[in-house]
Amino acid sequence: MMVRKDVILQGDCLKILKTIPDKSVDLIFADPPYFMQTDGELLRTNGEIFKGVNDAWDKFESLQAYDEFCKTWLSECKRILKDVGSIWVIGSFQNIFRLGYIMQDLGFWILNDVIWAKSNPVPNFKGTRFCNAHETLIWCSKNKNAKFTFNYKTMKFLNHNKQEKSIWNIGICIGNERLKDKNGKKAHSTQKPEALLEKVILSSTKKDALVLDPFFGTGTTGAVAKRLGRHFIGIEQDENYVKIAKERIKQVCVEDNELTRNELEIKPPKVSLEKLLNAGFLKENERFYDKNQNFICYLVHNNKVSDNKEILSIHKMAAKYLNKVNHNGWSYFYILKDEKLISIDALRYAYENNKGTL
Repeated sequence: MMVRKDVILQGDCLKILKTIPDKSVDLIFADPPYFMQTDGELLRTNGEIFKGVNDAWDKFESLQAYDEFCKTWLSECKRILKDVGSIWVIGSFQNIFRLGYIMQDLGFWILNDVIWAKSNPVPNFKGTRFCNAHETLIWCSKNKNAKFTFNYKTMKFLNHNKQEKSIWNIGICIGNERLKDKNGKKAHSTQKPEALLEKVILSSTKKDALVLDPFFGTGTTGAVAKRLGRHFIGIEQDENYVKIAKERIKQVCVEDNELTRNELEIKPPKVSLEKLLNAGFLKENERFYDKNQNFICYLVHNNKVSDNKEILSIHKMAAKYLNKVNHNGWSYFYILKDEKLISIDALRYAYENNKGTL
């Protein structure tokens, strides 16, 4: 059965999920009802009524009813997820622990729990509890032994070349990003910021992957997926949300760059210093510099370099000058050509693209 892509399917997610073929989607992002169980009016400090989440779709008869609902949609998600796919589920203290329990019972394997730390959270107006300043995302593979996509280098690059952590500091959806209805009120009570979905999708998919969101709302997942060069399927029962999402996604332009194409994840060609030397990309006794144009060492024999004190591999030499045990010398060293620094790593790609000739 062919899988329709870049569509919003209107209706009950429990019914529509059953129509999607087995093992057909690469990534699932689910932002289900939280079952917040709010009662009465909540007032701001100035006496105005705060419009939180009081929608009909967040109402359930009991915790048991909520658990059955979640077990049903999560079971279908497991069925339609590819063996190499993964799933992200977001929730708050009201529901995230129940969701994690159910997911483990269904055989999902938890890879990480990620904290979305809100830089601008809604305050606790009554002052009776701590300000709830975060939500939790559970990221799972299909089972313990399943392979999955994780774009480690992409996430490291986006985190200023430092390993990305499981705490993401992102503001809640406000300003121009917050979609409004014709009365100027927020169109959806739990609209997520696009920055959150960017990290989810860029970290867990390749270009042209198919992303499913069974609780599509006003289409944040679809808008970000399209912009990043991925495909999407959205399921949403509310007709008004569907209209807003379609109009929103129609206006999105696709970005085509090294991040969306996953170029940072491509393994570099296996080219040695000796091959670069023999092909003329390097010369005998070539001087190697750091990024600040400080002379560090020069090329000697057997793919080694010397700083006139030791003869080492480029990795050990880079580590020596960074006071580390080891470091990637390809990303550390440069040569000077026409008074410009050129990364020796770039020479590997030039060698590969020119089939070993200068």
